Amino acid sequence: MGEQLALAAERLQVSDSVEAVSELFVERGWSDGLPIVPPTPERVRQMLACIDRDAQEVIAELPPGWGEATVEKIAINAVIAGCRPEYLPVLVTAVAAMVAPELNLYGVQATTHPCGLLLLLNGPIAKELRLNASHGAFGPGHLANATLGRAVRLILMNIGGAL
Repeated sequence: MGEQLALAAERLQVSDSVEAVSELFVERGWSDGLPIVPPTPERVRQMLACIDRDAQEVIAELPPGWGEATVEKIAINAVIAGCRPEYLPVLVTAVAAMVAPELNLYGVQATTHPCGLLLLLNGPIAKELRLNASHGAFGPGHLANATLGRAVRLILMNIGGAL
């Protein structure tokens, strides 16, 4: 087997319990308050194995904090949200699209008005990832729908700095 991918993100030593990791993330403001999947190096590497891009490639700078959204940081947030590894290319594409000037992500991120982003997928990738585009698309029971949306929000919080 090949050489292990080197990760650049800070590592923290925490108890193995999901509860302890979730509590730490809530305390540090890195979570939406729901339980998380701990982003262990092994899980992040599994996520990164599904994309043919350099882990340190900067996809975008996200407002309002102008954090660098690297492929690795996007993968970390995808793990936290509970995404499957095959969702990572969609998230990387979504992050690149969010910084299009026409969207005005800074305005979305910094406003006090209640607004948010909606990720729409169509075509073969939607079927491949088993997205629900039918009745109850915003309801429970659809892993891809729920975790992709959650990952986008965590990326905007943790990389972009919008709370």
